[in-house]
Amino acid sequence: MGLPKETHEELYTKMVQCREFEEKAAKLFIQGKVHGTAHFCIGEEATGIGVSSALEVEDYILQTHRGHNQGIGKNMDINRMMAEFLGKETGYCKGKGGCMHIADFSVGSLGANGVVGGGLPIATGAAFSQKYKKSDNITVCYFGDGASNEGAFHESLNLAAAWKLPVLFVCTNNLYGMSTSVKKSMAISDISVRASGYGMKGIALDGNDVVNIYEETKKAKKYVQKNGPMLMVLNTYRWMGHSKSDAQLYRSKEEVNEWKEKCPIKRHREFLIESGMFTAEQIKAIDKSAKQDIENAVAYAEASPEPKIEDIFDDVYAD
Repeated sequence: MGLPKETHEELYTKMVQCREFEEKAAKLFIQGKVHGTAHFCIGEEATGIGVSSALEVEDYILQTHRGHNQGIGKNMDINRMMAEFLGKETGYCKGKGGCMHIADFSVGSLGANGVVGGGLPIATGAAFSQKYKKSDNITVCYFGDGASNEGAFHESLNLAAAWKLPVLFVCTNNLYGMSTSVKKSMAISDISVRASGYGMKGIALDGNDVVNIYEETKKAKKYVQKNGPMLMVLNTYRWMGHSKSDAQLYRSKEEVNEWKEKCPIKRHREFLIESGMFTAEQIKAIDKSAKQDIENAVAYAEASPEPKIEDIFDDVYAD
């Protein structure tokens, strides 16, 4: 039957919001308004948007350091995300965490993690709590191809499989763990086959097809609720470097440009117009509205107060 028009609009809008958010954030970084570093998922928007949008509020997610799309897909507040990016008091972590550590329990986000693979054991524990409480909800754990070589990956999948926990492990394979190609870091070409070592179902999808990702996530949730853990690998590509300090000397401009032609936003936009679901003018209106959302978020963040020095030790320890 296909997805309803409203769902298509939601997926497209969120992807554009994410692209606009990160392009604007990159400019703010250059202007010296962002402290520390930044990790962008430009080119990967369909992965986090497709998966997170298919979940319920009560479903948990564990995000990565490159997780703006994952958070936007889960309906996190873009204003507070931008405020945290700029280190302002109105941010999710009161300006103390930066974009790598945002969390919003009200929408099921248990937090992003700056440690490679750091969310995997946390997700396993969260899924255990869901099973213990006999909840119908699931936990989704995002991680990258590099994290799939970490011990935490294998330990978490092993325990989740042994206990049949309701967790969907989502590997965003953007082909590079920092500057190391997957071709040099592992002997397999399909990361999803690793699931078989734990008696777990594994699938690999086109990470630039937001509609298919959304539909397969819906199916995966039902599977996980009934059978336990599953591994989903989304094969995509990051257009920018690993972080703002990455000179990208390990890959060619031709390779990057080849993947830019596979842009998930362009792909969905063309589908929406060619299918007759939306006119070109309607799409332009959505683009304009999404861009304004980000402009509003920047205005909100820049108008927000800086954290107070006397509050520096607050929230360090639990009460």
